[in-house]
Amino acid sequence: MLLYFIISCLSFFFLSKSFSLPPWASETKTLLSFYFSKSLFTKTLHPTTPDPASPVDHQMSVLDLPDLALDRILELLPPSGLSSMARVCSSLRERCVSDHLWEKHLITKWGKVLGPAAHREWKCYLSSSYHLDSPSHQTGHPLGFDKIISLIRSVFRNDDDNKRKRYAASSLPLDSTMSFYLSLETGRFWFPAQVYNRENGHVGFMLSCYDAELSYDTLTDTFKARYPPHGRRAVAVEKGVTWERLRAAPIDASPHHLHVSDSLNELKPGDHIEIQWRRNKEFPYGWWYGIVGHLESCDGNLNHCHCHLNEMVVLEFNQYTVGSRWRRTMINKRDHREEGNEEEGFYGGIRKLSCKEEIAMWTRLWPSSILE
Repeated sequence: MLLYFIISCLSFFFLSKSFSLPPWASETKTLLSFYFSKSLFTKTLHPTTPDPASPVDHQMSVLDLPDLALDRILELLPPSGLSSMARVCSSLRERCVSDHLWEKHLITKWGKVLGPAAHREWKCYLSSSYHLDSPSHQTGHPLGFDKIISLIRSVFRNDDDNKRKRYAASSLPLDSTMSFYLSLETGRFWFPAQVYNRENGHVGFMLSCYDAELSYDTLTDTFKARYPPHGRRAVAVEKGVTWERLRAAPIDASPHHLHVSDSLNELKPGDHIEIQWRRNKEFPYGWWYGIVGHLESCDGNLNHCHCHLNEMVVLEFNQYTVGSRWRRTMINKRDHREEGNEEEGFYGGIRKLSCKEEIAMWTRLWPSSILE
């Protein structure tokens, strides 16, 4: 028996060398090698006689690993691996659906595009489907949540139907992190976020960022975006939105509400900003990139510049040509409110940008030619 065990271990070692394994496999192999070597050493010092009536009892199982080693292995598995392991048995299923394993995957893939608004929308989504299993909901739910539940329950398809439904309901609550992850991954859940240069970089939205509802397409690794209607204009839909054009809303507020700026007195020439702007008062605000400029009375010499002491602030949008009505505007920082008109639109609240990543993102989106 000992000779057979050694031969098996050597075979596994040489075979593993001949195949290309994922990064987590090497760590898993190390953990398993340590455990098996420890088991071999123990059996060598304390040999036992196997019970001929039950030889299966002494076969090694992954569940025989120490909890710490098993948890480490599960932490290294990708989402697809966790889903596969959850089908093996009830013990592994209970471990593989735990929130602490899926929270890491949720943050890694979705953290940069999920803000407080997305989490609130998820809770509303769940509450709207609370009585899904009642007879009145068997014909389907308008949000399609019954299909998500079918997807989640398919993870447990190795059990008989009655046991599967009872276990899925008890071991995987609909508000679990795994359920949230799968709902995003399948595109069933539309979540709120913001899109840079909406509608495929339409010239009318260049260097702006607008709120939208997004659904993920796992086949193309892109998103479908639904933009709220502007006045009488219908909902605009854009396909193929890439990850690079998305962000979580930096301010947790409705796009129809004026942002109360808290950094106006700090603004000085050269500062990078985002300002709310909308075409008319029926439209939601979008965030537009700009730079604080110098007053006309200032020659731009920083050694003699006193623009930051003036109550008026000049905002420049250098993506537009000199002389364009969109190139430059002024706001009163001491009595700031929505300013503008139906011809040139309305300017709202201001965000001062201090994060280098945010500024670099706007720089990458800079148009290839000056706008009129």
